[in-house]
Amino acid sequence: MKEYLALRVGKRLTSFQLHKKSLLFSFIALLLTIGVAVVSLGMGEMKIHPLDVLKVLLGMGSEQDALIVQQFRLPRIIIAILVGAALAAAGAIMQGIVRNPLAAPDILGVSGGASIAAVGFLLLFETASIKWLPPIAFLGALFTTLLLYALAWKKGVTPLRLVMIGVGIKIAAGAVVTILIMFSPFLLQNKALLWLTGSIYGVDWNDVLMILPWVVILIAVAAVLARRVNIQQLGDDIATSLGSILQWDRFTLLMICAALTGTAVSVGGDISFVALLAPHIAKQLIGPSFGGALPLSASIGALIVLSADLVARMAFTPIEVPVGVFTSAVGAPFFIYLLYKNRNR
Repeated sequence: MKEYLALRVGKRLTSFQLHKKSLLFSFIALLLTIGVAVVSLGMGEMKIHPLDVLKVLLGMGSEQDALIVQQFRLPRIIIAILVGAALAAAGAIMQGIVRNPLAAPDILGVSGGASIAAVGFLLLFETASIKWLPPIAFLGALFTTLLLYALAWKKGVTPLRLVMIGVGIKIAAGAVVTILIMFSPFLLQNKALLWLTGSIYGVDWNDVLMILPWVVILIAVAAVLARRVNIQQLGDDIATSLGSILQWDRFTLLMICAALTGTAVSVGGDISFVALLAPHIAKQLIGPSFGGALPLSASIGALIVLSADLVARMAFTPIEVPVGVFTSAVGAPFFIYLLYKNRNR
């Protein structure tokens, strides 16, 4: 049986080969995500039965249930899915470029740049509208990626230099954020620390409409560029010999990674380890091919953040724990496991 399904868009425009195993696992992840979403929509101070949730989604529920589900809970569920998918896709791109399972935007400083911009905005512009926070974080991620690329450049950019410079930027970004918080009023410190932990509390439909087109378009563009990532995984010399414009492709993919990270962080805060965890799980299931790993990584990332948010809301009721606490609780041991597994490389 063939492992791939051929898909052609137009006669000469473009064509894709869809990995059947990737499609299967992505479909399973989608079903699990829908199931968790339905359960999560019914959980809260006022519990709603899953069947009643489905009725609301189909336009047949009561007005009270519809108000709770559609106006208060559904935007948060969609944001969790979008943030998880964006972070996981960014992680898959980063690991494909660097050719290292330990690579991720939060580990290589991209999220740190977004954190500096967001925390600096919260602490230095107290009276400014909070609606400016997403674009500020977005610009912070893009600027940090440009800085990473510039510092790593020496007759081109190599994966090893990206990792070394990225880790340094992450450490420096953490120090800058700490200094900003130390010299800030107490109330603003709490606000900044909550954002740094990672939380999707208080999001609404405006947040959904703001990041939805970015996530969809950027993941679609990354999927179109999947072949270029696969070529880079063969090594720089082979990629160049096969006709790849290596440095331009690497720069383009890094910008997509930064844009996805900035989009997710701008709304969800600095949610850690999703970008590391989801792509690695995807590659363990279907292999290293980026074209198959990208959609599966996005599906797994959405499931991880959505599940973590459900636990965060319900584990310590009435106290709501930031979702980043639970992703870190799972991700940190997993990162240690990866370090141990790759200790001889």
